[in-house]
Amino acid sequence: MEEPRIIQLPKISDPRGNLSVIEELKDIPFKIERTYWIYDVPGGEKRGGHAYKENQEFIVALSGSFDVILDDGKVKQTFSLNRSYNGLYVPKGMWREMENFSTNSLALVLSSTKYDADDYIRDYDVFLKLVK
Repeated sequence: MEEPRIIQLPKISDPRGNLSVIEELKDIPFKIERTYWIYDVPGGEKRGGHAYKENQEFIVALSGSFDVILDDGKVKQTFSLNRSYNGLYVPKGMWREMENFSTNSLALVLSSTKYDADDYIRDYDVFLKLVK
């Protein structure tokens, strides 16, 4: 299984403001099939709480900050996202939760598959049985 990792995106600095870009199969290791974003998360709330059988994701904090906790069934890792030129690559088969959203945070998520309810593993005990 591939390992989750922070990927630094190209950052083009300019006195008028910076620009970053994400290109599929170049900056991230998959073709983008779906894009969604998470915003207006009330204080103390969490997102995620599932794993995917096939889908891979790339998560960027476009604004604000939040933590992504990834769990492979043996080890949990916390990744703090707070720069719009860094993103987190999440391979398939990882349990993920997102928490500690700052006010006005905006999470961009790029996915390798179209939405498929059957790709989700929503029960943590089932997830643990599948990864063993």
